[in-house]
Amino acid sequence: MNRCQSWGRYPKAVQEIRPVRWRDTTVPNSGDKSILPYGLGRSYGDSCLNDGQALLETSGMNRFIAFDETSGILRCEAGMSLDDILKLIVPKGWFLPTTPGTKFITVGGAIANDIHGKNHHISGTFGCHVRAFELLRSDGNRTLCTPESNTDLFKATIGGLGLTGLITWAEFGLKKVGNAWIDLESIKFTGIGEFLELSKESDEGWEYTVSWIDCVAQGKSMGRGIFMRGNHSPASVLSRKVHADPKITALFDCPDMMLNSLSIKVFNTVYYGKQRTKYVRSRVHYDPFFYPLDAVNEWNRVYGKRGFFQYQFVIPFNGGKETMEAILRIIAASKQGSFLSVIKTFGKKVSPGMLSFPKPGITLALDFPNRGESTLKLFDELDTVVAAAGGSVYPAKDARMSADFFQKAYPQWRDFSEFIDPKFSSSFWRRVTTGS
Repeated sequence: MNRCQSWGRYPKAVQEIRPVRWRDTTVPNSGDKSILPYGLGRSYGDSCLNDGQALLETSGMNRFIAFDETSGILRCEAGMSLDDILKLIVPKGWFLPTTPGTKFITVGGAIANDIHGKNHHISGTFGCHVRAFELLRSDGNRTLCTPESNTDLFKATIGGLGLTGLITWAEFGLKKVGNAWIDLESIKFTGIGEFLELSKESDEGWEYTVSWIDCVAQGKSMGRGIFMRGNHSPASVLSRKVHADPKITALFDCPDMMLNSLSIKVFNTVYYGKQRTKYVRSRVHYDPFFYPLDAVNEWNRVYGKRGFFQYQFVIPFNGGKETMEAILRIIAASKQGSFLSVIKTFGKKVSPGMLSFPKPGITLALDFPNRGESTLKLFDELDTVVAAAGGSVYPAKDARMSADFFQKAYPQWRDFSEFIDPKFSSSFWRRVTTGS
C-alpha cells in the first residue's frame, strides 16, 4: 500500500501499512521487515518513510487520558493531533507550550521531531515541556520515560525520529492564556543586520518572533522582509473561540510551469509591498498567526506532482550575518527562489533531546519546487556554506543531505544509535548512516 507519503511528496516510497489503534497494543509483527511509527505525515522529507519496509500508522491512537485544568498538565495517546488538543484546551484558558507552523501533527511526532516554534528563545522545544511518556519496544517491553527515570532513553526518544520504539502516550505541560488572541506587531526591515537587531530587541518583551524574508531580492533590497512579534492578549472580555476547520482544499496538482522564477519574484515583491508602513499593530486570532497555511487542505499540491523540498538550517550567531547574506546571494543567483521563506533566531534553552536540531543561532526555512538535479545541486552548494559556518540541517525536513554532512553536523549520532530499537528503521536513517 502506498497511501503514506511525506508532506513534500519526495521521495516516493512503497510501504506496508499496519494501523495501531490502542495504547495497550503490542507492536505488530512485521516479519523480516523493519518498522517505523507514522502519524499525520507532515514531515517534509523521508524521516517518516520506510521504503520497502513497514509503517505503524498511529493516527487512530488519539484519545485523551487526563487533563488537570488547574495545573495545565495534559496526558493523551501519542496519535492525538495538536488540532484536537487546541479544541479542548483553548476554551479552558490554556495553550500549547510551543507549536510548529501546522496543528496537523501528532504528539508522538512532536516528540520524535522535537518540534520548535516562534517562542524558542523563551520556551525552547516541545521536548522541554514533556514530563513523561511510555515507550513500547519491539520485544514487548514497556518503559516509562521521564527526566528522572530511564533518562537516557528519554533523551534519545526526544528528537529521535521515531527510531527508539513506539510512543504510546505522553504527558506534558501547557501554557496559561486569557483568551484566543495575539497582539501583533509587523515591522518591515531592509536587511539581515536590521533583522538581527529587531530579534535581539524583541527577545525579552515578546514571546513570539518570526519573519518572512524575500530570498530572491538582490542588490540594496537583499535580505528585506517583514518581522512579526506577538504576545498573548491580556485577559479581558476577548473570546476563547477555537479555530475553524479548513474550508478550502487544493483540488489538483498545479502545473510545474506556474512555479517559475518570475512568479516567485512577483510574489515576493507583492508580499513585501503589501505592508505600506514600517510598523503595523493589530490583534489577531491565534489560528492565522500560528497556522496560516492550515487554512488550505492539501496545500502541498500547489507544488505539483513532482513535490517540493523544504530546506531548513541553523548557523551560529558568530559570523551569521555574513553567512546568511552569502546564502541569499547563492539562492538569488540560482533563480530557484522560495515562496515561503521564514527566518528567526533560536535562543539558549537546551533541549533534553539527544539529536535535537535547534541551537543558538539563526535559522532559515525555505520551500523549493522540485526541479530535479538543479535543485539538488543548489542544496549541495548550500550545505557547503552551512557546514563551513558550523551549522546543521533539520532532519525532520530533509530529503537529501549526505551521510557525510549529517554525521559531521550531528556527531552524537553514534551514541544515539545505541538506543535504536533493533526492529525500527527509516529511509532517512539508512541514507544518513550507510549512504543507501
